[in-house]
Amino acid sequence: MNKFQTGILLILLSVFIAAKPVMPNYSVGDTVSDFHLKNVDGKMISLADFESAKGIILIFDCNTCPYSRSYNQRIIDLNKKYATKGFPVVAINSNDPLSSPGDSFEEMVRIAKEKKYDFPYLIDEGQQVAKSFGATNTPHVFVLKKEGDNFKVAYIGAIDNNVRDASQADKKYVEDAVEALIAGKSITTSKTKAVGCGIKWKNV
Repeated sequence: MNKFQTGILLILLSVFIAAKPVMPNYSVGDTVSDFHLKNVDGKMISLADFESAKGIILIFDCNTCPYSRSYNQRIIDLNKKYATKGFPVVAINSNDPLSSPGDSFEEMVRIAKEKKYDFPYLIDEGQQVAKSFGATNTPHVFVLKKEGDNFKVAYIGAIDNNVRDASQADKKYVEDAVEALIAGKSITTSKTKAVGCGIKWKNV
């Protein structure tokens, strides 16, 4: 391989690394770091704000992905079912709006209003929260349980096993995980593969 070919290879490699950030990947049982992100109402939200929660259904989501759209009502329903039981939904959009204009903050505000979200929908402008969690897809769920002042990962993965039709899902991973936590039982399936669109990373 000559110097020119080597140079091209190094350039391509650097671009690939920039486009695909290395993920720390929280594992089940890990304590997560707090964050401060802007909600669609303009207020800053952190995990510490959920003092009375027993846990959080944290979902990396977006406006544009067909998978996210398919799961949209199910995410709304999860919050309606579990927020009053101590496990509210918190959604985070980490997509780069330059790569995906439909995921701008303005569009997040519009969609949250249109869909009547009754849970926080946060913008991860620097994408640092997605990187710290190791989120890769939309939607990608991290069920957190509260232990003392900390939140620990209890489940990672998909919402259920049927993207297209909620009524045909016979494995409701998130619901099963939350129900187990509420009952003080062990979670049978603590990790599954998140199915969805890849997060649109910034080219830096």
